[in-house]
Amino acid sequence: LAGDTTTEIWQDCITLFLQTGMCCDAAIITNSPPWLLASYPEGNLFQLTQEEIQILLVREEREKLFLQGITLAGTKCLLIRDNLYTEGNNTMDLRTKVQIESVYLVLMGQKGTEGGPLNLKAFEIAGYIKEAIHQHMVHF
Repeated sequence: LAGDTTTEIWQDCITLFLQTGMCCDAAIITNSPPWLLASYPEGNLFQLTQEEIQILLVREEREKLFLQGITLAGTKCLLIRDNLYTEGNNTMDLRTKVQIESVYLVLMGQKGTEGGPLNLKAFEIAGYIKEAIHQHMVHF
């Protein structure tokens, strides 16, 4: 999925998340190739590197991520829960990231924001992204 229309969809998703007041930063990444598709220009996640994205999305030896932590845009993060490749869940809590096919949403919660409501909002936006992708595919 490439092109201006898709870029607008990703940027709209970032805007929707930030409008909730639950997030201070957000990004959407892909794994093939590791790339940043959209981000909040006033946050830090726009600085995500290809190497950081590769490490975040690695499939093998994920237990190392619990021990070593993960760096996002130069910021060290602790991995709290990893169900990224668990069918039907597809989430990972550093703060929140939701897998959508080969597109991923990366969020950083506001200080004091509970994980539960943030996860619910992430699933809501993930549904929006899935529908947007589906609609985009139907038109081509």
